[in-house]
Amino acid sequence: QVQLVESGGGLVQAGGSLRLSCAASRSIFSFNIMRWYRQAPGKQRELVAAVSKDGNTNYAESVKGRFTISRDNAKNTVDLQMNSLEPEDTAVYYCRGTSILNDLWGQGTQVTVSS
Repeated sequence: QVQLVESGGGLVQAGGSLRLSCAASRSIFSFNIMRWYRQAPGKQRELVAAVSKDGNTNYAESVKGRFTISRDNAKNTVDLQMNSLEPEDTAVYYCRGTSILNDLWGQGTQVTVSS
């Protein structure tokens, strides 16, 4: 069973940057779509960014121009570069991998942006 493990979260001031990484225990090549979600306290989990196997990307309107998702099939990682962070970006960030046989989530990593 493939496992997804997120890292890179932490505390940052508004305007700062963080880079999240999602590492898979085995090849992610079979995952058609890799996504990052986030869930703020008291709110529903929302999709932040997605990247397909061939590199096509999609972003939530709230993060367009600030966040960049990237996928490295050779290293089995999916990263989320987050720039110009705002307090509203504070949340637990989750990685999700979807294939024909699997729909896996990581355990999440906390991102806190102070004003």
